Amino acid sequence: MRGGAQSHLMRCDDGNYYVVKFQNNPQHRRVLVNELLGTRLAGRLGLPTVPAEIVEVSEELIRLTPELAMELPRSRVPCQPGLQFGSRYPVDPRRIALHDLLPEERLREVENLHDFAGMLVFDKWTCNTNGRQTVFFYESHAMQGPEEWRYKARMIDQGFCFNVGEWNFPDAPLRGLYSRSCVYLGVIGMESFAPWIERLENQMTERVLDGFLREIPPEWYADDYDALTRLAGQLHRRRTRVPDLILEAKRSSRQPFPNWI
Repeated sequence: MRGGAQSHLMRCDDGNYYVVKFQNNPQHRRVLVNELLGTRLAGRLGLPTVPAEIVEVSEELIRLTPELAMELPRSRVPCQPGLQFGSRYPVDPRRIALHDLLPEERLREVENLHDFAGMLVFDKWTCNTNGRQTVFFYESHAMQGPEEWRYKARMIDQGFCFNVGEWNFPDAPLRGLYSRSCVYLGVIGMESFAPWIERLENQMTERVLDGFLREIPPEWYADDYDALTRLAGQLHRRRTRVPDLILEAKRSSRQPFPNWI
């Protein structure tokens, strides 16, 4: 798969396809923590992510599959066996095409376009230091003609949340925004973000965060549970900062919300 983490598309024993990130990926081991924790948090906010699982990849499979390797600047090393992060592929890759970019006229017609506002709440809260990564697909239905098909968006790749492996929050106005402002045409004020801000402030309790932490394999964070709990503590305290971070984005020179006067 494309991307700096050099993920691999694999079919797992549940019959589904997953984009698998390995512990020895070139970005950082903590990227796996960010992916699993970020996906769980976004799902709790009601955002359209894809199912995330912990995937065990055996040493034998890696040994028998030369393609399971990391391409480094001066060497090529096999993927590390053990527990990896898996993001379920949103569609059956044998039947349905997946797109990471759409023409603007199609983008404006995406069925769940309003979720981009909610995802910005998430990305500001978690300090996603990458732009928002999204994929699009449509499925035909027997009762619909082609003119009625509409693309759906799924939000993927939470690896750069919490500033990748640094686990800190260097906030900046443009971080977390999707690259094209037309997805925010429905934003008319802070009320456009209100449903997700309310869930963030009321539902994302310390108990909820602790439950998600306990899912994460210790080898993904080098058994440093104190660092993981510090990260969770910072996240809990940041919940009320999100409206101010969104206002900073609005005031930026890019002006990402065309209809917010």
